[in-house]
Formats: sequence, C-alpha cells, structure tokens
Amino acid sequence: MFEARFQSFEETADPSQGAARLAALRSALAADGLDGFLLPRADEHQNEYLPPSAERLAWLTGFTGSFGFVIVLPEKAALFVDGRYTVQARSQVDQKAFVIVNVAELSPSEWLKQNAVRGQRVGYDPKLHTVDGFERFEAAAKGAEIELVAVRDNPLDALWTDRPAPPLAPVAPHDDALAGEGAAAKIARVQSELARVKADALLVTDAHCLAWLFNIRGGDVAHTPLPLGFAVVRREGRPDLFLDSRKLSNAVRAALSRIAEVAEPKDLEGALGRLGAGQAKVRLDPSGSAVAYARSLEAAGATVQRGPDPIAKLKAVKNAAEIAGARAAHLRDAAALCRFLCWLDREAPKGALDEIGCAEALETFRRETGKLKEISFDSISAAGPNAALPHYRVTRATNRKLTPGFYLIDSGAQYEDGTTDVTRTVVIGAASEEMKDRFTRVLRGHIAISTAVFPKGVSGAQIDAFARRPLWEAGLDFDHGTGHGVGSYLSVHEGPQRISKLGTVPLEPGMILSNEPGYYREGHYGIRTETLVLVEKRAIPGAEREMYGFETLTLAPIDRRAIEPALLTTGERAWLDGYHARVLAEVGPLVDRETRAWLEAACAPL
Repeated sequence: MFEARFQSFEETADPSQGAARLAALRSALAADGLDGFLLPRADEHQNEYLPPSAERLAWLTGFTGSFGFVIVLPEKAALFVDGRYTVQARSQVDQKAFVIVNVAELSPSEWLKQNAVRGQRVGYDPKLHTVDGFERFEAAAKGAEIELVAVRDNPLDALWTDRPAPPLAPVAPHDDALAGEGAAAKIARVQSELARVKADALLVTDAHCLAWLFNIRGGDVAHTPLPLGFAVVRREGRPDLFLDSRKLSNAVRAALSRIAEVAEPKDLEGALGRLGAGQAKVRLDPSGSAVAYARSLEAAGATVQRGPDPIAKLKAVKNAAEIAGARAAHLRDAAALCRFLCWLDREAPKGALDEIGCAEALETFRRETGKLKEISFDSISAAGPNAALPHYRVTRATNRKLTPGFYLIDSGAQYEDGTTDVTRTVVIGAASEEMKDRFTRVLRGHIAISTAVFPKGVSGAQIDAFARRPLWEAGLDFDHGTGHGVGSYLSVHEGPQRISKLGTVPLEPGMILSNEPGYYREGHYGIRTETLVLVEKRAIPGAEREMYGFETLTLAPIDRRAIEPALLTTGERAWLDGYHARVLAEVGPLVDRETRAWLEAACAPL
C-alpha cells in the first residue's frame, strides 16, 4: 500500500570494516611520509548532505551522522561527534579502533594537541577544511610542535575502491515567480553589497548560495535540490559560473549564458589566478569556504577579505513570493500530515505498525499531493527508546514496532514553492504521569517561542532560553538548539539565523526558523514538538521600539492525550486552543471525511 522512494532503510556503512580500513589508511599515510590525517565529514562546498562520493568518514568509520570529525594518529584514532550523535556513534563504530569523543567535552584541535607527538607530520585535504576551522588546528600544531601537511589527493579515495562517481544531476531553472526576483536583480544586489564592503569580487563555494543567486536547482545531493558548483561575482560586470556542462541542457545553458559566463569547475583555479593577477580584493566566508581556495587566491596575488557571504543573509530574508509559497506549501503539507496522523491513530492500536511502515506511509500521503519533489531529510520515525535519539535514522536492523508509549515522527517535504519540517510526538495507548509532565514542559517551551515578542536586533541566542525554562524548572534540558533556519525550496537547515545558544545573528522579518524544543530520556522515550515560524513585524500600542514576533506556518494537531492540563497557564491553554481552531479551520476543508472527523476530535478545546 505504501512505499518510500526518497528514503532508504538500508544500513549504508559497515562498522565491521573500520579496523581494517583504518589499518589500510595508516599504511598509505606511512608510504607518503605522514604520521596521521585529519578527516572532517565534508565536501568542498561544506554541504550538510554530501554526495555519496564524499562520504569518506562514513566509509572509514561506519558512522553516518551529519556531523563528525576523525583524527588518525599512528597509535590512536578518534571520532568526534556532538550531543545529537553520541549514542548513535557508539552503535555504529568499532570502539576498539576509534575512541568516540563528544566535541562539547574536548575539541578535535585540543585532542590533537594532547595526543600528537613532537615532530609528527599530519596530513589533511585543504578542500575539506574551512579557513576558520583549520586555524584552530594550526594553533594546536604549533603548540604540539607537529607539522600539518596539505595533500594533493585525498588518500582515502585510492583506498575506497568502490567509491561512487561524482553526481551529475540535471540543473533546472527555478521559476522567477516562485523565487520572487530574477537572477539579474539578485546579482545586482550582491554587487551593491560588494561595493559597500569595498570588495572587488566574491567567491561563492556554498551550493545553496549558488542555487539562490542564479535561480537554479539540481539533484546532486539527497533531499536538498542543489547543483554543485562555484561562482565568482565581480563588483562590476558578469559573474563566472562554474558548473559541469554535462548537467546543462541547451536551454538551461542558454538561459544562464544571458547572465553569466558559464565554465567548467576545473576552470575555477584559472579564474582565481586572474583575480590574483589583478590584485583583487576577494570576499570569502572563512566559516564556509575551504582553505584551498583562500590559499590559491593569496598565492596568485589577491587579497582575501574575510567576512560572511552576503548571499546568505539575502537568501535568509524571504520576499513576498517566497512567503506566499511557504504558506501554500505548509497548508498542502498539513493536509498530507493530518491524513497520516488520522491513519496512525486508527492503525497503531492494532499492533502491526512499525517505524519503516510509518515513514513509508507519510511519504506516500505527501506524494499524493501531486506536488512533492523530495523529502527534506530522512524521516525520523522513532518508537520507544529510539525516539530518545534526536537524529535517529531507522534501518531494517533497528526497525521497531509501535508499542504503547510515545511515537515520534520528524519529517519534511520539498515542494517547488517551499520547504517544510515538522515533528509531532504521538501517544500510542496511554502515557505515564512522567511522560505527560515532560511532554507538557516541552509544549510550554514551544508556546513560549511561538508567543515571543522581541525588539529589533534580538538574536536567537537571546530567546533560546524561553524554550528551556519549563524543563530547567524540573532539572531537565535538551542538547540541541531550539531552532534552525529553513530555506525556500532549498536546505531544511539554513543559516545564518537560528534559535540556539550560538545564534548571534539578529532575527529579521522574512526569516523562517524551526521551533523545536524536546526532551529525551535515554533508553526509554523521546519528545519533540516542532513547527516552522516566520519572523514578522508586530504593532504594539505605545511601543518605543520596532517589535517582532512569529507567525506559525506549520498546521498539525499537538496530541492532547499527552498533555497535563494542570501544568498549563490560562494563556498557554488559550494559545493551544486557538492554534487547534486554526488547524481545523484551514486544514479541515482540504481532507477527506474520515480525516475531517478525526481533526475535529484532535482539535477540540483542551
């Protein structure tokens, strides 16, 4: 009945091979006169989702999370992960070969400083390390009196004999009506920014920025419609766009050639050389661009101007067309999600459902909209203790039946008019008093963000604690950020805005973020309630400052059966009842009779 086309449930990495592959890497390094190697989970664009050909860390270690870093030394090897992945890493990695380290407790650069031996030569691939990130290793190397050696060819590529070929998905235009602005106008805005910061050119290595600027989309990585490539935008004149010609139809090439000089990726090095020959001042984002490109510019005679890529900020603030598209996409997605939740409520008590079947069902309901292009990430379909893993990915080996307790489904969709991301935690059977308490505290934090009003200039770091206070009051917390930025038919995890302790970028009207506090009791259950919100202006009588708040975009019931009403304030109850009334009014007309009846019950006043 149901099937998944955009998500695989196979285990793609093999931890049993970790020790042998690590030994092979050490032998290859020794043959090249190296004692160790630094390996981030990265490609030359610093993508979150990597093409299969760039999943070197997963091939070496077996770890498949979205963040990881490996340091290999002659007698020791360490895998660094963050709080989202400590449990997952222990289950996927041979811990006799790799020690697993939480980066919150010890950074990779500090570990290198503590464990390297004076005089050792440690290799690295300069196309995989950002400028900022690598400087920390340079400082560590100086302190440890070791030498860091750039390699021309990544040694893992020769060892990885069945390495997939680089992707060649077709590049497609993204309609100006959906983008809300033509590429030529966007280029002009970027050029104005370059004039403002007194830069002669901008090097674009982030594929998301490339896609936004030229109004193109692709399929080179999973779940995000990216065409991998590069660009050089000059303060004056036409930009250079570097895309593999095999991805371009004649029509797409002709359209792009009207606004840019189109060349092959291999021609980028020559373009950087020409910038150097002209002694250009080139803007480069040190947190997102690789060391290799900065060094090429400097070696050629250019001056590297460090600073944020201006495209990232322009992309983050959605225009009227993108906002309208987001609302339409979320409403369409809500109808599919509510059909799924209705089906889940009907079928789960029978005891036959499992995590994979639920993920397949939800994708099917989304495909039946006729508008689904992709899912925006692998659905986190998690029952019981699996839900305590914030970034759990179900495989056929880990697949669990839905049994009494909590079931968490975190999922999203890619439509041409918008990107969605939503989490609901559902009760199967009955919830214990403890589970209701935790669920309600998470909900209270969610409501605190949803109802927040704040002055212009406030960043996500300043409101992150709003979501945590109800948990803190019970001595509880969660180890991930409260929210991330979201793109417009682009990345489901978009910067520079975010709601977290590290979110220092001021929030502006037009930015879309997630609101997703959670609670995770390892080995037992997990809870997360997530909606997407849009920053908007708020008119407050008598206000002395420009004030902002959030419009909630996601429309899906929050399970009333898991709530302890006595923990909610009058205002919180009013918000929840009002939200549910809106869900029923807007989604009800779009669903079948059975789902409508289910919605009426799910959205009843508390």
